[in-house]
Amino acid sequence: MTLPSAPPALSAAASRTRKLLEGQRRFIPVTMAGLVLVLVFAAGSLRYTGFLEPQVALNLLVNNSFLIVLAVGVTFVILAGGIDLSTGSVLALSTMICAWLLREGWPPLLVIPAALAAGAVIGLAQGCIIHFYGVQPFIATLGGMFFARGLCYLISTESIPITDPLFTALAQARIPLPGGTSLTLGALLALVVAGVAAYVLHRTRFGRSVYAVGGSESSAMLMGLAVGRVKVGVYTISGFCAALGGVLYTFYIASGNSLHGLGMELDAIAAVVIGGTLLTGGFGYVMGSVIGVLTLGTIQTILVFEGTLSSWWTKIVAGALLFAFILLQRALAPRAAK
Repeated sequence: MTLPSAPPALSAAASRTRKLLEGQRRFIPVTMAGLVLVLVFAAGSLRYTGFLEPQVALNLLVNNSFLIVLAVGVTFVILAGGIDLSTGSVLALSTMICAWLLREGWPPLLVIPAALAAGAVIGLAQGCIIHFYGVQPFIATLGGMFFARGLCYLISTESIPITDPLFTALAQARIPLPGGTSLTLGALLALVVAGVAAYVLHRTRFGRSVYAVGGSESSAMLMGLAVGRVKVGVYTISGFCAALGGVLYTFYIASGNSLHGLGMELDAIAAVVIGGTLLTGGFGYVMGSVIGVLTLGTIQTILVFEGTLSSWWTKIVAGALLFAFILLQRALAPRAAK
């Protein structure tokens, strides 16, 4: 006796429902990241008076603008199935180039492009080494990290203050917002960078190729996608974003120093993973990376309000969140790949 088959209309409806549910699973990590941010911020607001002030929330953008830009660049790399350990060193090199050239009398309108070009060239070189010579991204970018940090010490072993009037004016400029609040130019630029990155990833052929390469490089090659161009491109973007983060950091810290950005590449990677991007590539969103940065910034703000806790608690909580989101990714990865 054979069981009657389901009507074609019912089968089609079930298939559409299944595909819809599979699509919705893709938003679970970034939704969870947003929920964690809300819970952390709520915990701070319940414990500390003044935590809900609008300027406190805006200061999360102000104080973490450079890390947001770094995380955006790292998001491209991780989505393509790679890793970039050089971003913190490239950020430091960017601050050193800006401070050194300004001290030498270069006009600021030439200094900033020079720093951005240096970061992009380092990223381009790393991408070419990874693609054309088959070097593992971890090793190639580890070499880039040492190279950029060494160039910092070659420029100067001491901190170089930045006193240029234009840099000072840009650093101190505030964009007024309703309610007596304000944003810095660096924070606004970080939001613009995140918006442009989201558009590129979701509305351009290059962005779709990044997801395809990260999902399966061999399948992307069979589809005729320019895999090499994508791999070189994402590292170039990451180097450029790291250098831009360095420029924003000079606005924030008003100096160039070889020790700037130590460990910041790990903070950027942690923010991207906490934001829901799969370390294996092909799955994630720029908005999630921004949420990850803001979550780490909120934890740091809570420590500032508390005043009695060590700053290392930021690393401890970040580590715990990282483990939690890696486990979540592990649970969702097989379904997300379907």
